[in-house]
Amino acid sequence: MTEMTYLEAIRSGLKEELERDESVFIMGEDVGLYGGAFKVTQGLFDQFGDKRIIDTPISEAGIAGVAIGAALMGMRPVAEMQFSDFMQAAFDILTNYAAKAHYLWGVKVPLVIRAPCGGGVHGGPFHSQNPEAYYFHVPGLKIVTPSTAYDAKGLIKSAIRDDNPVIYLEHKYLYRRIKEQLPDEEYLVPIGKGKVIREGKHATIVTYGRMVYIAMEAVEELSKDGVEIEIIDLRTVFPLDEELIMQSVKKTYRLLILHEANKRGGVGAEISALISEYAFDYLDAPIMRVAAPDKPVPFASSLEDAHIPDKNKVLESLKKLLKY
Repeated sequence: MTEMTYLEAIRSGLKEELERDESVFIMGEDVGLYGGAFKVTQGLFDQFGDKRIIDTPISEAGIAGVAIGAALMGMRPVAEMQFSDFMQAAFDILTNYAAKAHYLWGVKVPLVIRAPCGGGVHGGPFHSQNPEAYYFHVPGLKIVTPSTAYDAKGLIKSAIRDDNPVIYLEHKYLYRRIKEQLPDEEYLVPIGKGKVIREGKHATIVTYGRMVYIAMEAVEELSKDGVEIEIIDLRTVFPLDEELIMQSVKKTYRLLILHEANKRGGVGAEISALISEYAFDYLDAPIMRVAAPDKPVPFASSLEDAHIPDKNKVLESLKKLLKY
């Protein structure tokens, strides 16, 4: 076992896949000599050289376009966007080309887009977004959102081996704050499978990414009064682990969905609709959502703290849910 941060776990997964498969390469702005904006790729240039760790111009559309072309030619590119916010500059090519290529031509598109996401680091409105809902709507794209170092490593390896385009959203708030003992032997975390990280019987929280830790804080508080809340970490936003969510709701009869992205049109809305459509008879209370308000992420520390869901907001909603 080796202790690694969330960031180091991603790097370890990348390194293992680069060593395992010569068709894997990394490209992006400053990923080479500089080691990436957040130093995720630090040291890889020295080991693998400039043919496999490739610095690119500042053009997200260009990065995505080259990566798609390489994937179509049998390579397995891992393209880094310095911030997930900048993916929108490549929106057309990701949603109209990468996502549709297999449907149209039956080809493989083994492409990974790594994108640091989320707030809590005072990055302001252009460097703090959680863009999963944009891509959640697009058939042909997979979206993974690890919350732990273990999952961060296992999912980056699975994403690289997948024959479909995968958007890998890594929460930058977790980079150096989360540490974990990881197995020295190789392992994978399957795409599309969530995980019950805390058993409970009174209500279910479905969440992912950094919000897993906010959910845990709130649930620990309630457990002092004998209230047991089940927490599901989705790990993958799409494909959504519908069966796991259904099983939990049928057990607890109450559901709260928690995500850091804006509430309107978010992943939580789809989960809510899913349960309303297929498990309505099991509900003892209305489904509740806790999410960010429909505003850009503020730059000022105090405003950003007020914007992002926290333990108190989750507790307030859980208490309403349990009283219904």
